[in-house]
Order: sequence, then C-alpha cells, then structure tokens
Amino acid sequence: MAKRKETGGSENNTANPNVIGLRADILEQGITETLEVNYMPYAMSVIVSRAIPEIDGFKPSHRKLLYTMYKMGLLTGGRTKSANIVGQTMRLNPHGDSAIYETMVRLSKGYEALLTPFVDSKGNFGKVYSRDMAYAASRYTEAKLSAICAELFRDIDSDTVDFTDNYDSTMKEPVLLPTTFPNLLVSANMGIAVGMASQICGFNLAEVCQTAIEYINDPEHDIMSTLLAPDFPTGGELIYDSKEIEEIYRTGRGSFKVRARWRYVQKENIIEVYELPYTTTSEAVMDKVAELIKLGKLREITDMRDETDLNGLKLAIDLKRGTDPEKLMQKLFKMTPLMDSFSCNFNILVAGTPRVMGIREILDEWTAWRTDCVKRRVFFELNRKKEKLHLLKGLGKILLDIDKAIAIIRNTDEESEVVPNLMIGFGIDEVQAEFVAEIKLRNINKEYILKRVQETDALEKEIADLEDLLQSRRRIKALIIDELKNVIKKYGAPRKTGIVYSDEIAEYREEEHIENYEVVLFLSREGYFKKITPLSLRMGGEQKYKEDDGPLVSFEGGNRDELLIFTDRQQCYKVKVSDFEDTKASSLGVYLPSHLEMDPGENVLYMLKCGDYRGSILFVFENGKAARVPVSAYETKTNRRKLTGAYSDKSPLRAVIPFESEMEIAAYSTDGRAIIFSTALLSPKATRDTQGVSVMALKPRHKLKKALPCSETAIVNHGRYRVRSLPAAGVLLKEEDMEEKQLSMI
Repeated sequence: MAKRKETGGSENNTANPNVIGLRADILEQGITETLEVNYMPYAMSVIVSRAIPEIDGFKPSHRKLLYTMYKMGLLTGGRTKSANIVGQTMRLNPHGDSAIYETMVRLSKGYEALLTPFVDSKGNFGKVYSRDMAYAASRYTEAKLSAICAELFRDIDSDTVDFTDNYDSTMKEPVLLPTTFPNLLVSANMGIAVGMASQICGFNLAEVCQTAIEYINDPEHDIMSTLLAPDFPTGGELIYDSKEIEEIYRTGRGSFKVRARWRYVQKENIIEVYELPYTTTSEAVMDKVAELIKLGKLREITDMRDETDLNGLKLAIDLKRGTDPEKLMQKLFKMTPLMDSFSCNFNILVAGTPRVMGIREILDEWTAWRTDCVKRRVFFELNRKKEKLHLLKGLGKILLDIDKAIAIIRNTDEESEVVPNLMIGFGIDEVQAEFVAEIKLRNINKEYILKRVQETDALEKEIADLEDLLQSRRRIKALIIDELKNVIKKYGAPRKTGIVYSDEIAEYREEEHIENYEVVLFLSREGYFKKITPLSLRMGGEQKYKEDDGPLVSFEGGNRDELLIFTDRQQCYKVKVSDFEDTKASSLGVYLPSHLEMDPGENVLYMLKCGDYRGSILFVFENGKAARVPVSAYETKTNRRKLTGAYSDKSPLRAVIPFESEMEIAAYSTDGRAIIFSTALLSPKATRDTQGVSVMALKPRHKLKKALPCSETAIVNHGRYRVRSLPAAGVLLKEEDMEEKQLSMI
C-alpha cells in the first residue's frame, strides 16, 4: 500500500489551517491502482504515440511534420522558411517548436542522417557525424519535401489509409502514410519507450525494393542474396559476418561492426579519415585519440586535426617518421570509435502492438498492409466510376426525349418540384434527376448528351476491370511490384557503406604494435619505478633515490614484458612495461602507488616479470610457513589490472622468490638459526591465497625474519644447514656464515 501522511511531521504545521486542509485532501491509493490508473496509460502513450515506429517506417512526430508540409503544397512548390513549417505543424503536434524543428533536421538532406532524406533543405542543418556542428535557427533555414515524398503520399486522398482527429479535433490527420516501398527498412530509426526500445538500421533503397519484389514473387526467397547488408548515409565499411547478419535478418536482434574509411597521403605522411561509423562523431574520435596520446598509448601520432569543410568530413592524423599506417589504423580501430558496433532491435508497432520481427516478417506485414492500401484505392476508384456511370445512365434516358425534359422543367411551378417531376417523368432516381437538373442551358443539345452517353461503354469496361482487379491477388501483387520497380528506377542509388568480410581483416594484437627493445627495470623500497635503456644506463651516473630510500629489485627485461607488482595489502597489480616512459638514472622514476591508484596507505613489496607465466613464486611468511604458487595463477583472460587475494593474509610476508627450476632457499629466524631447503620439498598450490606449509619450526616468541636464494647468501658450509624434510628447527649460524652478500627484501 502506497500511503501519504495526512499531517506534517512537526506540531507547527497543525497551527496552519491551510496546511491541514491541503493534507486532508490527499487520499491513500494502492500501488496496483496507481500503476493501473497513472503509470500504464503513460507507458502505453509513449509506446504507441511517440517512440516506436509503425509499418510505414515513421513515428507520429515524423508523420505529422511530413503531412503538414504536404498540405502546405511543399511537394511541388518552392521552399518556405522552416519556422513557417514548424508553426503549421503545431496544429497536429502539441509540442514545442524546438522538438518539431529537431525532427525536421533529422529528416533533412543537409543533416545526412537518412539514406533517403524526406526534407529538401537549404541552409545550415548541421551534420549527424558532428556533435558540435549545430544547426541554424528555423528562421534562417528553408525547406520543402523531397521528390521521393511523392511515393509517401501517393493516392493518400483516395481513401488508402485511415484518418483521425488531431489533438483538438479541429482537423484530420493520417494514421499511416501509404508508402509505395518498405520505408521501415530504408530509414534508420531509434526510439526509447517505457520498458522497451527500438533500433532499426537503414538499408539501401534499391536492395530493399528488389528484395520486396523477390519476396512477393517467392515467399521462400533467400533474403541475404538480395539484401546484402545494412547501409548508412555516413558510409564507412561494414565488417560482414554472415552468421551475425543471418541472426539479425531472422530474429530482428543482433549487432555488427562498422569502421571508418581512410586513405594514406604519402607525400604529407598523414592519414585522412573521410567516412565515420554511423554511431559516432568526429569529436568523440578526436577526444579518444587525445586521451590515448596523453596516456602514452599512441606514440605514433604527432597531431590530429579536424579539417572538415564544404567538401565533407576529413580528420587528418600526422604520423611520426617510420610509422606503418596499416598497423596504426588497426590499432585505432581497436582502441577508438573509428570502429563501432551497431545494435539492432527491430521493434515495430503492428496494429497498435509492439513486435520484434525479422526481415521476412517485416516484409510479410508490409506486403499485407500495402495490399490493403491498394485494394482501398481500387475500391475508391471503383465507387467513383460507378457513381459516374449511374449519372450517365440517367442522362441517357433524358436523351430519349430532350423536349419532354424541357417541358417538365418549364411547366413546373416551384423549383423544389423540378427534381421530383423529372424522377416521375423519366423513371430515374433523385441523384440522376439532380444531375440532369443542373445541366447548363447551353449543354442541352444532342451532341453534348451523346458524348456523355458514349462514355458509358468505356466506364463499364473500366468498372469490370477494377472489379476483376479487386478479386485477383495476382494482379494486385503485379501492381505493387510495378510500383517498387518504378521506385528503383527513379530513386535507386549505389550503396554508401562498403562490405568487408571479417575473415579478410587482420586481427589487431597489441604486442605486435609495441616496439620491443631491451630495458633495465628498477624498483625502490619506497615504490619508485624506473625503466632505463642499457645505453642510457651506461651513459648515466649513479641511481638517484629519495632520502632513506634505496634499491629493492632490479632486473633486465624487454619493453613488451608484463610485470606483477605485489603490495602489503595482499593485492597484485598487473602492468605492462610499455605503459611507462623511458627514464634516466638521475630521475626518481614513477611513484607506483599513485600511478596504479593503490588504496590509501598501500605499499609496494615486490616486483617480478611474468614472462610466459611459467615457473612458480615462493611466498615465505613470518610464522615460518611458505607457499609455492604457480605464476599461471596470476594469468587472466581479461585485461584486469588489479587482483585481490594475491597471497595469504594470515601472517606478514617476509620474502617473494620467483623461480623456474628447483632451487635451494635459505631461511633465517630471529634467534640466529638458519635452514637450507629445496623448493622440491614444497608442492604447488592451486589457489593464490593458500597458507602454505611450515618450513621452519620456530621457538616461542621468535619469527622467521628473511629468506632468499641460497646462492645469494654468505653461507659457506651449505651441508651444515641443509635439511631433507620440513619443517625443521634449523642450526645456529656460525660466524663465517653470517656476512650477507645482498640486502634482504625487508
């Protein structure tokens, strides 16, 4: 139950009689009643009257605008100011002028959002591929209907479609437009309703009409053989995957990829992008490229400019010397909106009910609807001809005795009696008598009447032909097909979006596009990271560190290597060496806690090279336990940068030792004891956060303080400390074995 309090929360409100009266008027209402009475009508209104296109391919806002322009005579006349059209459209569309003008902009030729624009525009209407290229105000632009709109309104005055009252019942408007071609598949359309949405991609007009022709002739026709793929006004190249396209055609749902078209200007060493995917804008591409350059992921580019002019779109990309344009474009397609996906959801209103349909179902519904339009037109013409024939038959009876007709009219005293007297005198009905009575005096001659009567034979033949047409499904199909062929002949145009087969495209692999060279990697105890080339290392001086800081880990590697950074919060960060800029020994380097956006107070403990994720990592803990974890446990299929639960949190970590082959490890305790054990005594554990097994038996109040490879210790007599089973208490260190060759990790 949805309840509202009748009184306020404070006593002061009760002192105000107005507040009391207002609150008393608020009644309790059940949630189910609220949904039924308030929410459902709103939801249905949005679905049926606003967001979802119907079988003619239009939403109500489109239809109202185009019909207003048609009634204004803008199909054959000259252009008029857009503001005039917007104002007239308000008689049908109860929205503000800005919403109506935006609808006109999208339908215009200048905006380039449709393959077959319905508004012939003049002036600045913006561009669909530009977010910032705003259209001019309606008082500055002009418009009329495009020539193809003749196919939208053909025979609209012949009762081909139903009409309904506008919002204030002052005029009529069509429920649908009798389009002679499947506009639903030609015009791209998107709408978001309540609880559902619609996303329809555009197809080439000639391909759609030819497919409709083939489907009408053969309902089992292979749709994919004539309707090759979606087509967009912005061009580009569609990545064709037959399974994806077949799924979309069959179910009305799915997605495909479209990428930009480009050319390489060798003389200037630049790439020019001149067509974009329909779903993106030039500003979105520019912003993403700028972001990647800032992050150091597009070092091949020196500059990028938007050089769009009256000749059309052009994004110019300046390249560094030696850059391979093909490989760079593969990288840009992978990392920027220069290649984007288009998701399809063919949700359409059919008889007031939203349905998601495949291409075959859409063609079936459109054919049935168009057949009904043609039948209504034929029936309308048939009735008109029958009415005319009826009048001419009455006139034929007058021909038998014109003098008698004149005498009847002359001898009738009252005007109101003329028609009844003619009906009695010649045996004709009221409609025929009215027609005869209205004949002009100059036309009461045999020549005129004979010419009119001679039309009777022709009319009877035409009526018979129309009646046969109404009964012949084959002839109606032929008529629809002839109209479709006429549309192809008049308005057909080549595809704008090219087709590239997915198996012909080289897959982008990031590592192939990263230059590989030798580097030396350094990590300090405070978490500062340096990547230095061997040449710079030889030419540079001593390593620079902050006060109280010093080296923790250093090793040689390559620019394509991947690193694992372990922290004191049992977390591991995966980074690529190529993500860091080359530096010098004289610099402090990159502070990893900030660069990797670590948690507050989190510190770096160790760094190791992943390689091909072979080998193992030995984690040695303060409580005397050690865990052997395979490096492959840190390999992920996704590009996750942060792994939680990287090692056990049951005891503080004292050493991280990577190894590929079995080796001996020396462990030291705080009571001066040491052991040497082989990693072969430890079994690999599948989970990263395993507690491991005890390797050193510690006395009360003592801890394991460090562990490191035996080869890096000062122990001379290894046999004294070597153990064959674990755990072991260890042996007291002799004086000659106490001096260390290297600092421990902590």
